[in-house]
Amino acid sequence: MTAAGNTIAKRRSQKRFGGRTVLGAQHGDGGFTLLEMMVSMGIFLLICGSAFTLLGVSQRRYQSESQVLNSFQEARLGLDQMMRDISDAGYPPPNQFENPPNTTNGPNYSQYADTPVTWNPNYTSSPQVPCWIGNTCNTPGPYGLFLEVTPQVPGLVSFIRYTIMDGTTTLGRGVFPKPTSIVDPYATYPDSLLVPFVQNVMNYASPAQIAQINAVYPNMFPGGNPVPMFTYTCATPTGPQDCSTAGLPYGTPMNIRSITITLIVQTPTPDPQTGQRRVVELTGRASVMNSFQ
Repeated sequence: MTAAGNTIAKRRSQKRFGGRTVLGAQHGDGGFTLLEMMVSMGIFLLICGSAFTLLGVSQRRYQSESQVLNSFQEARLGLDQMMRDISDAGYPPPNQFENPPNTTNGPNYSQYADTPVTWNPNYTSSPQVPCWIGNTCNTPGPYGLFLEVTPQVPGLVSFIRYTIMDGTTTLGRGVFPKPTSIVDPYATYPDSLLVPFVQNVMNYASPAQIAQINAVYPNMFPGGNPVPMFTYTCATPTGPQDCSTAGLPYGTPMNIRSITITLIVQTPTPDPQTGQRRVVELTGRASVMNSFQ
């Protein structure tokens, strides 16, 4: 091609834009058009948005499952501790000593377990008059009890109390050294001396809280009623029976053979996905190994 032809081709490839002369792209040059760049950017943003959405969902799910796991672990540890205390209650019994209790050379009140499960009223009467569980007993009851346990053997006996603290959803626990003379532990060690043991225990929740839980877990609270945390089984001539229906003289604390524990625990915050609080229920049964009767 001659020099004149080249000049004509260049002029034809020039375009006017904003009063300026811009050389058009020559055939075979690399690069993207503005439209291609915008489409590519849109696809990239769409992919990033989807990825971050999935990440947010995963994080919320992880937080929710972590709360359930923490509540479950706290309740499981609390249940295991209560079962150990119940199994160990009542040791050492008075008949383990050579001399009678509270006599010369005999053990004093702090050195032996009077009974695995204490009661009120009439625990300090002489002679002791056991109450009827579920009828005349203030303790043991469906939401609290006192045990006589020797935490370390050999060692002195302690009163261990478990109860849902008044006006709260907190299960409290207290360990109190048994004095050398008889006392009524129910009247001596109030809730204010307990320490929080398991949080968000819903067994004795308010009617509004129970209705809210039942809306999500219909079988958690049968009839919309509170669920006993402690259920007692007593020995009778016809076999083990619920202490509250065994009648006297069988349905008494001194005749308890096993205790069933039910813990209904709720997560402290709502599930991010559903907006509802998650609830777990744990059940265990402990035998009273040192029964005296």
